[in-house]
Order: sequence, then C-alpha cells, then structure tokens
Amino acid sequence: HMTETALDDVQLGPIDYLVIEYANGQPTGEALPHLLDLVESGTIRLLDAAIVAKSADGEVSAVDMAQLAELGGGELGLLEGAATGMLDEEDIAQTGDILSAGAVGAILVYENTWAAPFATAVRKAGGQLIANGRIPINAIIAALEAQEEN
Repeated sequence: HMTETALDDVQLGPIDYLVIEYANGQPTGEALPHLLDLVESGTIRLLDAAIVAKSADGEVSAVDMAQLAELGGGELGLLEGAATGMLDEEDIAQTGDILSAGAVGAILVYENTWAAPFATAVRKAGGQLIANGRIPINAIIAALEAQEEN
C-alpha cells in the first residue's frame, strides 16, 4: 500500500511536446525569453529539448546545442541546459519526417506544472484522465475570423 500513497503524493502535471519549424533554417531565439518566463513562473517544467536539422536533400540530424550557441543562436544556447536525453534517435527521426527540407526544428518536451495539483487531486479522488487533445491554433483563428464576419 505504501507505493500507492507515495504515488498519490507525486505531483505531476500532464506532459506535452511540441515541434516548432523554422522553414528558412534560422531560429532567431526571440521566442526563448517567453519560454524562460514560463519556466521561471512555474507554469511549465522543461523536461527535454532538441534541435533537428533537415538538409535540402532530406538528410536529418540532431544539432549539438553547444554548437548552435556558437553559431550565433545566442539565447538558443540556454536550451542546452534543458537537454536531458529523454528524446531519442527515433524521436529525432520522426521529427525529421515532418520537417520541410532545409528547415530547422525545435522539439520541446514539458510538464504542465500548473496542472499538477489538479491532476493529483483527480487521482486521489479516483478519477483518471481518459482523453486529451489539442485543437490546432490555425483552426481556432479561422473559426474566430468566421464568427466575426457573421
């Protein structure tokens, strides 16, 4: 019974990942301060990060974070500390499959720490998450624009 109680005390929010593509292959790093704000405020906890490059002829490779910082990715070097190795070669390959040729992609794996107390309370009450999903932001923007036209 002890393990069950110990598990109940672990506050863990839902874990998400996202992949951001820079089609021109040049992330500027200007979105990074916003990401760091989310981490510092305790909204999310970054569990892993990786940068993937796809050459014009379709070759996929993981980009060394330290190397990226030297290349003038500047603030992208801050992601170096977030790289934990949780993302494996298969994750890199799958990301490569969805990237456009010549693009650079950033993969972020993060815990929604803001939801942890809620998720823990749900578990303690005998509830469990049976479905979740994400609505693509472009679909929402299109729906909102359509609504405004009416």
